[in-house]
Amino acid sequence: MKTYSYRPHGVCPAEIRFALDGDTVHQVQFMGGCPGNLKAISKVTEGWTVEQIENMFRGNTCGMKPTSCVDQLAKAVREAYEKENGSRA
Repeated sequence: MKTYSYRPHGVCPAEIRFALDGDTVHQVQFMGGCPGNLKAISKVTEGWTVEQIENMFRGNTCGMKPTSCVDQLAKAVREAYEKENGSRA
């Protein structure tokens, strides 16, 4: 299992950390942002696949922003997965 760090864009958290085991995501942590909501997202997504996270969260927005913390998480896990495997699954 490899640990990744992602610098999100356009949202409150300064960093998203997570571990990737194949296509399964573990130990999601948001550094900054809305602690209650983001702790809940971290618990809910434990053991989800990259595809499950993308299907559930990709394209979600926050207020007037064109993105959200969970949208950034979806982008982060996809980027890490592609880096690890060389292409989109």
